[in-house]
Amino acid sequence: MIRVVLTGSESTGKSTTAARLAEHYAAELVPEFVRDYAAARGGLIEFSDHGPIAHGQMALEDEHIARGNRIVIQDTDLLSTVVYCEHYFGACPRWIRDAAAGRRPDLYLLMDIDLPWIADGVRDRGHMREAMQQLFHDAVFATGVPVSIIRGQGDERFERAVDAIDELMLVEG
Repeated sequence: MIRVVLTGSESTGKSTTAARLAEHYAAELVPEFVRDYAAARGGLIEFSDHGPIAHGQMALEDEHIARGNRIVIQDTDLLSTVVYCEHYFGACPRWIRDAAAGRRPDLYLLMDIDLPWIADGVRDRGHMREAMQQLFHDAVFATGVPVSIIRGQGDERFERAVDAIDELMLVEG
């Protein structure tokens, strides 16, 4: 099974692209746990929320991976939890960092910030897009997992993501 994770700063088309990719490949789509979690709390997350967020994300991943066949598309993973926890609170619990390292995907699609930022009640870092994107860039490249940076608008963005996945699938055989 091949696991592909879309990641990057806020408002980079992760959810839209992930849904299209899952449909294209007839793949399981692992949704982002934290979005609903944060929305239920009015967008306010405390340090103590990161344990439930990590457990919720892992449960979603495990559920969808168990149903998956040759490919699973994830709308995020624990690495995002690590990045945001460290950004907001200056630290992340070791067990979350270790779990993220132990659950590395086969490919990261790092979604670029070349799309307009759209506020939605949960997103709050529009004024820090470049800095946040750099945090994601550094985090994904530090994993040692293959990374493809996805740029472009609309269909172009989707096609670049497909090209990156198809290339991985050729390598994986």
